[in-house]
Amino acid sequence: MKRLDTANNESVLPEKDRNFVTALARGLELLRAFGTGEEYLGNAELSKRTGIPRPTISRLTYTLTELGYLQHNQHLEKYRLGAGVLALGYRYLANLGIRDIARPHLQSLADATDCNVSLGAADRNSIVYLETCHGNGPLIIRLDTGSRLPIATSAIGRAWLCGLPPERQEQVMRELKTMYGKEWPTFKDAILKSQDDYARYGFCLSEGDWQQDISAVAMPLILEDGAEIMAINCGGSSLRLTHERLVDNLGPRLKDVAENIKRELSPRSFPT
Repeated sequence: MKRLDTANNESVLPEKDRNFVTALARGLELLRAFGTGEEYLGNAELSKRTGIPRPTISRLTYTLTELGYLQHNQHLEKYRLGAGVLALGYRYLANLGIRDIARPHLQSLADATDCNVSLGAADRNSIVYLETCHGNGPLIIRLDTGSRLPIATSAIGRAWLCGLPPERQEQVMRELKTMYGKEWPTFKDAILKSQDDYARYGFCLSEGDWQQDISAVAMPLILEDGAEIMAINCGGSSLRLTHERLVDNLGPRLKDVAENIKRELSPRSFPT
């Protein structure tokens, strides 16, 4: 079964498995079809985005509405995400103890640099911000918890890749190659450059790669001897974040933040 998550432009390729519950997978894919800034979607739009037949979509939307994961607007004959989805998200974040440990360190760096400093984890072919802290300066990125950045073009995504064991890294690279098609060679070259930067500096650079006016440094956060791989970044306007400042200032500071977070986590058991 192949599905395309058009809300995030990511392919989903579950392998054939008698233990794989297709109905559950379809329900979750339907919830993922709601993109940022899109409040209401109808059954026809959901069917087009997920590739799921209209009759099945109708049964799924009915069930998810009854369970509180969707809300139905009778006037529009469309659906929006319900409070049940929000509750699941908050429960996940509440159980993620690393956020409480990382937050003061991220905020301290954000205040000192007037940058956006964030902690992220991978979700398919994106990095999702689990915690983000802002500085007070006028030229900073206003991204919040829940924001998604592409793995292939963002510093934090490439840093996460650098932290993966070789076999998992090769698997992700194959998935990205399939996703980007003919454009892949350009993205691959940029990823390889980030790997060289990581080997040289201990962190990755992005200078206008994700967005032309944004530069950033990032590094993997390897926890529990590699059992959990996250990443942190520090970024802002390219107008003031020159290459020299990224390499000589922000990068070393971010490495200190990562070490402080891991030091505080070491005597604790990390939730899985």
